[in-house]
Amino acid sequence: MTQEQIKQLSVGEWISIAPELRPSITKNADGSMKPFYVSRIFTYTEDGRFTLQMINSTDAYGKVPVVKITLKGHTLWQGEHPIAAGAQKIDYIADEAYEVTPLIQGFADAMNYAASNGFNKWEVNATQNILGKAFAPFGLSEGQIYGEFDLIYILNDMMFWGAKHVDGRSFDKVENRPDNLQIPLLRKK
Repeated sequence: MTQEQIKQLSVGEWISIAPELRPSITKNADGSMKPFYVSRIFTYTEDGRFTLQMINSTDAYGKVPVVKITLKGHTLWQGEHPIAAGAQKIDYIADEAYEVTPLIQGFADAMNYAASNGFNKWEVNATQNILGKAFAPFGLSEGQIYGEFDLIYILNDMMFWGAKHVDGRSFDKVENRPDNLQIPLLRKK
């Protein structure tokens, strides 16, 4: 498929099959990587805009949601990716919104400790937009617009992105662009 065909196939809403295991840069007491789990809803529009909603959970079944993160912005298509025929390099630039909503009191309390400067009091189910603001818990500095250098591959109404690096590195640099496929999202019917 051409890049234009893949863009057209991407239009619509895509959802996680089940909560997905992700590596974290946070370590357990024994030094091993601390996992977290995420469920995603992704919407892509014909004009190249996206909305990504992620619910992070503490458990593999998504029964204990901790935080909802919503990113909104635009995409930059960068050409073919060698992982599979038809895969494309894509950059997601969250330049419209980066919203954080605590879903449990413990996360709200942690944000009130680590990210109170310049924000309202963090409360359960109260959304705050951190776009362009310094936000130490996510490693964001003042004026920084969050973006990821990723990949996309579509097969049989499944949308694959890049698998997170096992060492927890973000896709925040071109050299960190993924080289493996993640569990796919399914097209919402």
